Amino acid sequence: MTEFPSDLPATRRLHDDPNWLYLLREFETLYRYGSPGGSRAIRAHRRKIRERLSQAIDANPEILPREPAEKPVTAFLPRALDIAARGSVYALARAFGRICPALTWEYGYEKVPKALEKKYAYCEVLGPKGPVQADKLILGFVLFAPRTTYPQHSHHDIEESYVSVAGAWSENDAAVYAPGSLILNNPGHEHRITTGDQEPCLLAYAWTGTQERLVAPGMKFSSTRKIRAAKGI
Repeated sequence: MTEFPSDLPATRRLHDDPNWLYLLREFETLYRYGSPGGSRAIRAHRRKIRERLSQAIDANPEILPREPAEKPVTAFLPRALDIAARGSVYALARAFGRICPALTWEYGYEKVPKALEKKYAYCEVLGPKGPVQADKLILGFVLFAPRTTYPQHSHHDIEESYVSVAGAWSENDAAVYAPGSLILNNPGHEHRITTGDQEPCLLAYAWTGTQERLVAPGMKFSSTRKIRAAKGI
């Protein structure tokens, strides 16, 4: 009689784990009922996110075990969740809080500026690398400390949206975004993020693109020359 090791983790699937399932359903609600503000591009993006997320949920994918990891900025996460509890995206924040102990926070860059090491990190919740498996969609959260400048960058062949969950922030110094706000960045769009002086900022994000690009997005900050060109200097 063959004996199998008893310490191997059992395969978990999405529909067997209510906390992960409810989190993804809150994402779906966010992208279904939020206003596009009259923008056809944002309306189309919302529809794309909903369709790809619905496909992922219906497929009942595996939840891959990843080693939980924190970064210095996660010390601000409890405060961000407290702020979110009073805001318009509280349901997503509450579902997110339930899976926080299982999250892998990371930087995504081979070389992170020293000034950013303690002020930024992100975690994926759905995508090609998991934890919840999906081919053509990534969902996750990014956390910023107060008084953070996230340098100018762009994403090749990736369409990206951010939804404010907690805290105020600005992109390219063009406006201040409060909880519930959505901003869409088309592929190749140069953008820079700054956060307020007093409170941390928690954003939910969605990326769409090909599986090949989402597996290896090639994250890097823009060169000084590119930044000057974008500013017309």
